[in-house]
Amino acid sequence: MDFGNYKEYFFQAVSNSSWANEGYLVALSVPQDGEFREALQKLSQSFGIGIILLDAANLSQSEILSPAQYKKQMDYAVMYELAEKNRDFSQFLTTITEYDHKNPHRYLSEFDEVLDDDAMAKYLVTKGILSDGKDGTI
Repeated sequence: MDFGNYKEYFFQAVSNSSWANEGYLVALSVPQDGEFREALQKLSQSFGIGIILLDAANLSQSEILSPAQYKKQMDYAVMYELAEKNRDFSQFLTTITEYDHKNPHRYLSEFDEVLDDDAMAKYLVTKGILSDGKDGTI
């Protein structure tokens, strides 16, 4: 992410999370440049989108550069519109509406699997987020 593309990424995060309580822009790299960080921080504060610097090699070392602003009220009009246009989102809303914590196994197929460290490392390599180290990189 840099001055050439940060607004595009940022407003994609705004758009994708407009219905939710919180939204984050997650980036593998954020320049240390003070002017860039200040511009990013202004957008974050103006639109409530948090910024996470993802450390793909060590996920627990990822850093929240700016926390998201929590919205108490979800935007149900946007949720309805998205559900009308996207069958997966509609199913997601049905799942969370009907979810019963006393019977969580019913929903296992509807949520992403929680990965252990080895499986997560393989996933990151498969998706091209992290190198497998064979070329000398992490």
